[in-house]
Amino acid sequence: MYASARDLAQAIRSGELTSRELVEQAIARADEVDGAVNALIWRNDDDALAAADAADAAIRAGDDVGPFHGVPLPIKELTWVAGQPGTFGSLGVSDAPRPINDLVVDRFLQAGFVLFGRSNSPEAGPMSVTENQRFGVTRNPWNLDYSPAGSSGGAAAAVAAGIVPVAHATDGGGSIRMPSSATGLVGLKPSRGRVPARVPTWEHSIVEGVITRHIADTAAILDAISAPDYTLPYVAPAPSRPFVSELDSEGPRLRVGLVLDTPSGLPVDPAAVAATRDLAAALEHLGHCVEPVQPRMHSFEAVMGFVDVIINAWLWATPYDNPELAEPYIRARKERALGHHSGQYAIAAARLYAENVDILAQWGRDFDVLLTPTMATLPPLVGTVLAEANEQFDGPRETENRMIAFTAFANITGQPAISLPVGMSPSGLPVGAQLIGGPFDEATLIRLAASVEPAFGWTQLRPDLSHAPA
Repeated sequence: MYASARDLAQAIRSGELTSRELVEQAIARADEVDGAVNALIWRNDDDALAAADAADAAIRAGDDVGPFHGVPLPIKELTWVAGQPGTFGSLGVSDAPRPINDLVVDRFLQAGFVLFGRSNSPEAGPMSVTENQRFGVTRNPWNLDYSPAGSSGGAAAAVAAGIVPVAHATDGGGSIRMPSSATGLVGLKPSRGRVPARVPTWEHSIVEGVITRHIADTAAILDAISAPDYTLPYVAPAPSRPFVSELDSEGPRLRVGLVLDTPSGLPVDPAAVAATRDLAAALEHLGHCVEPVQPRMHSFEAVMGFVDVIINAWLWATPYDNPELAEPYIRARKERALGHHSGQYAIAAARLYAENVDILAQWGRDFDVLLTPTMATLPPLVGTVLAEANEQFDGPRETENRMIAFTAFANITGQPAISLPVGMSPSGLPVGAQLIGGPFDEATLIRLAASVEPAFGWTQLRPDLSHAPA
């Protein structure tokens, strides 16, 4: 299922295709390949087929329908859907049906999507690969020995493997962009407050979104799920026009700041550098000015406050039924949270917001967009990063730190950022490059992505799963 979700929805509306046929295709493809990939850890085939039949009946009746009416979409295991389990990927959380939808799920339903299963994630989310003791390892469809990254690795693997055209995802430190880079897909992290959420977790750093193959789907789905809700604690300003309007817009000549070195000094894989340079060349060919820059980033104290105080505090607050069954690294982080008092949390949060002011001021003053590798490393072998976290929680954990080296700061500042699948490693794994926009400026990122999509042809990327074990 590699077609655009927009095109599939149009085919359903025109009668060329039924939603039942599309859901049956998703079921068949999942049966064929997901035993090897393990992207979906819970299936609701019968409910999805019933929803598809209802969608087809609405078309026959001439009802008004949403822009993605009848298209299947899985929900990430960290997000609640009424009547479905929501275990946070943990043995320590009950699989009892959840009582309500998270707000983004309501938006997906209003857009017409048919909910199709739940995608795997690491336990509770703070991990750059998609592995847990409850549901096991999600593997990269491009090479099953490697990870699709995380935490939205199940979502990315489901799209890359052709099970579904798009998938729900979340991003708290790179969790949409890293899996997109690892699997040859498009991953936009929206701005803080763009997509409604009842609780702004990790100090507003976690956002909801999707992983797609086509930038047109990225734009249209963002339009569908991002209408402002002024009852919520943080709301992004509405765009001046729909995001899909940017797809065919040339826009102004931009100053693109190029960054190839990690802020932490960790090494960057040559394939990641090459992919970023290729995107830089494509942008220069379109008339943009690309120049190396050395932007100000967060201080070490601010980053450690985010990782060691803020995230750990939120993990401590995650509702476990049996916390003793959590992964060792989760238990260690929850225990670490008890060593910090509320005043230290307040200082950590205040430092982030204070530093954000000067960091955000660089956009529009020193450059318009920042261009970086998405990850400083290629996707790791499955099992390595989780084992490192569980066995050496206080160790260097270099692989994980290289994975998030270019992504996490945009979560702290709340900026939009997008990973584009513009490269391929010598070993045949996809490699992404990242564009980071100014505050609330998804429009520029969508416009730039649409302008380079034809040159790179990433919509035609297909992993070969013909020899995958059943």
